[in-house]
Amino acid sequence: MVELIEHGVYLLDGKTLAETAPLSPDEARENTIAYGILRSHDVDGSKGKKLRIRFDAMASHDITYVGIIQTARASGLDTFPIPYAMTNCHNSLCAVGGTINEDDHVFGLSAAKKYGGIYVPANQAVIHQYVREKLAGCGRMVLGSDSHTRYGSLGCMGVGEGGGELVKQLLKNTWDINAPEVVLVWLEGKPKHGVGPHDVAISLVKAVFESGFVKNKVLEFAGPGVKELPIDFRNGIDVMTTETTCLSSIWITDEKVEEHYKMHERPEAYKKLEPGKVAYYDSMIRIDLSSQECMIALPFHPSNAYTIHELQANPEAILKAVEEDTRKRFGDKVSVDLVSKIKNGKVVADQALIAGCSGGTYDNLSEAASILKGKSIGNDYFTMSCYPQSTPVYLATTRNHIAEELLEAGVVIKPAFCGPCFGAGDVPANNGFSIRHTTRNFPNREGSKPGQGQISLVSLMDARSIAATAANGGVLTAATDIEYEDTHKPYSFDGRIYKSRCYEGFGKADLSVELRYGPNIKDWPKMYEMQENMLLELAAVIHDPVTTTDELIPSGETSSYRSNPLKLSEFALSRRCPDYVGLSKNIQAQDLERREGKVSEHLAAALKAVGASASNTSFGSCVFANKPGDGSAREQAASCQKVLGGDANICYEYATKRYRSNCINWGILPFTIAPETAFDYEVGDCVFVPGIRKAILEGKEEIDAQVITKSGVKPIHLYFQNLTADERQILADGCLMNYYKNRK
Repeated sequence: MVELIEHGVYLLDGKTLAETAPLSPDEARENTIAYGILRSHDVDGSKGKKLRIRFDAMASHDITYVGIIQTARASGLDTFPIPYAMTNCHNSLCAVGGTINEDDHVFGLSAAKKYGGIYVPANQAVIHQYVREKLAGCGRMVLGSDSHTRYGSLGCMGVGEGGGELVKQLLKNTWDINAPEVVLVWLEGKPKHGVGPHDVAISLVKAVFESGFVKNKVLEFAGPGVKELPIDFRNGIDVMTTETTCLSSIWITDEKVEEHYKMHERPEAYKKLEPGKVAYYDSMIRIDLSSQECMIALPFHPSNAYTIHELQANPEAILKAVEEDTRKRFGDKVSVDLVSKIKNGKVVADQALIAGCSGGTYDNLSEAASILKGKSIGNDYFTMSCYPQSTPVYLATTRNHIAEELLEAGVVIKPAFCGPCFGAGDVPANNGFSIRHTTRNFPNREGSKPGQGQISLVSLMDARSIAATAANGGVLTAATDIEYEDTHKPYSFDGRIYKSRCYEGFGKADLSVELRYGPNIKDWPKMYEMQENMLLELAAVIHDPVTTTDELIPSGETSSYRSNPLKLSEFALSRRCPDYVGLSKNIQAQDLERREGKVSEHLAAALKAVGASASNTSFGSCVFANKPGDGSAREQAASCQKVLGGDANICYEYATKRYRSNCINWGILPFTIAPETAFDYEVGDCVFVPGIRKAILEGKEEIDAQVITKSGVKPIHLYFQNLTADERQILADGCLMNYYKNRK
């Protein structure tokens, strides 16, 4: 179904694939849709290997926008220079922390009025659907402080980054990247009835994630199969490209995209996008849509995928492998029993959800209702909820009897909310097995707390197969195995709700407006510039193949404290390395004493071992992980480390550009080591990096360091490659805020 072609290919006239052409790869790469958009947003306009991008619009949700605005204010923010939408779709519930969530929402509205922003109240829309409806446009670029910022199926390049990169745009600076490789995703055929976008997306993620085939590259979708897909289907595939670790995505556009913009009262946002006569792609993925099967992605990643038929043919062996993986991750903290979900030889789910930017589309809900019409999900342990992704979508489901049919079947319908995607809603029971059309099924992403003996397990499936499963008493069922017909009317957008409730303030800044602060909204603590030498103590050593941002800073109710840096940092690595916070605080306290002229015995011994001076050597905590940063764009994964005195990370590679960028913007040096280097050091060992400030500012990319262990001092070679001049200065200044303060 998915074929990877590792060598470069040419696309001629948008139709014919070839291995040779009259243009060189570098010349023909410029004729891709991706490069056409990137070059048009590059402020230098040089067509070089470095890009400095300014975006057309931005979006944040209520886990991130308070920190972004606070950082931008401290850095000299005047007014919002581009449309900036602040949606309230992540912490819409006010059940944790008293008034915390609503205080942030009030702050957001006051900031929109003061600086000229767009404010979308709670439960009106999930962030990405609002952008699809109101901000995306063909040939445009949108930056979002959420990893699933993807609008390529609408001809708009979306990029998910940490808050620091949005701050740069608010201050009229640039997003700096190396000119990326472009991968052609060639779609052929037409999906079978019952196959949905999540089936295609899961197959794509399975094919490319582990090998890093598309990491930090742009996916460009083309081919005869595109025309066979409705817009919601395209959106559903596109938003999941984040899970491939690609940089961004873009699709050819056609009359269906044109109709989307007309329906959403923005016909001017459409233009036809297609590759030039001779376009070059660095590699290619061929997807035969006609051979796509209904899929399930088992815990704990969207790439851990099987066809539903494969799972039901051999359930015990497959589920035992998941159980073993769970034990490796959590040890004896939890007692897992997935095999008990096998009833009469078939796997049975406990819970089902269709939600968020990937699941809650009109078409998904329409087909789910068609499958469940006249049926019942039953009154046993199995439960099911649906979340339309915006109020216009919700309204259309009520007008066209979709909500009615779902409710009659026993499905609970809830307002637009991202909570199920990150553990703030619909948490399953302990040892519960949940099937979801959402974006991720990372460990604890659903809200369980292994440290408290809780474990629940999420698998990803398409809405159609979820509905078929619900109609079959919870027995996992591929939607291709049942007969149904969707006779509901096509989607029709009604934007009157947005006009009634959303604040459209772009271009209407009023600096006399006072920002409204709640007691939990705190300023960032003082952060120090880099000193001549750096001494690091390992506060966490993680050898998992990949460490997600959810493990670095857990999602769920912890995010309620997102606007209070000190409070939020208490949760850093709490579900993976419970001792991390205490160890980091102890290291930080010793460094603060050192700055006052008091050197602890522990620090003095480490400095003596390498002949270093306390006067010009900082002392900070450090995390080692094999490959950190997969998942969310939330900058808190890095800022919490910094708030706790973190000065660096060491790894073999960073899972995503966005996490590495977050580290840099928070003054955390992103060290790497060579793949063949054995990192067998322990928590409590120290790493001394002499002359690091000079090396950073002089443009060096590697340095010799020393590891101080119980058995003596050992050499280690560290790399810090591919840093721009600005990034080097940000690191030297201690963080992005300091960088801007120093240049006022």
